[in-house]
Amino acid sequence: MGLFRRGGPVVFERHAYGRRRSWTVPRWLLWLLAGVAIGAGGLFYAQEEYLPPRLTPAESQQLQAQLGKVSAERQRLKLALDQATAEAKSARADGERLGAELAEARQSVDRLQKDLALFDEVMPPDPRGGAVAVRGAKFANDGGQLAYHVLLTRERKGGKPFKGVMELAVAGDRAGRNETITLDPVDVNLAGYQHLTGSLPLPPGFTARQVTIRVLDRAGGTMQGMRVMNVR
Repeated sequence: MGLFRRGGPVVFERHAYGRRRSWTVPRWLLWLLAGVAIGAGGLFYAQEEYLPPRLTPAESQQLQAQLGKVSAERQRLKLALDQATAEAKSARADGERLGAELAEARQSVDRLQKDLALFDEVMPPDPRGGAVAVRGAKFANDGGQLAYHVLLTRERKGGKPFKGVMELAVAGDRAGRNETITLDPVDVNLAGYQHLTGSLPLPPGFTARQVTIRVLDRAGGTMQGMRVMNVR
């Protein structure tokens, strides 16, 4: 009965109502905002102090142009490298081919030296002997000239080559008369052997019959070898 009394005073709890209506910022939100602020400040500081400065549009365009030049130069160098590599391969192939040809040439020289050694053994010796031997000769009248082929060998091989001249004293006839003429000297440079070939002019109407071969250390000097051969 006392609960529904009308005459009693009504009491309001002011403090309890005020506490229910008040609102405070959560502490986690404050930490989150503080972290975002610190992170943004650190990023700005790092960018200003340690990272490269930001480029302007003009600087960016200039950098792109330089990058294009570098790329073009890189492509040019690559093409040059490819060409140099191809040339090196070609040169290597040529070197291998030349090496094979050189080996074959050396074998040919070895065979030739053996043939010459055998030829030197089987050729008849110079009956007169001498420092320079006349091992063989062939002469022929050839249209007013004397064609000759003379083989000289050096008895003392090795050392300094012999240098001198070969003189040809030619006996023959002209207009029914016997004559002997001496032709111009021929230079001799003899190490082991030397083939002297060529032709020398004869006087008009002269026909050679016999040739005396004289090898001298110089024109008009000391004779080093001699042999007499008929003209065929």
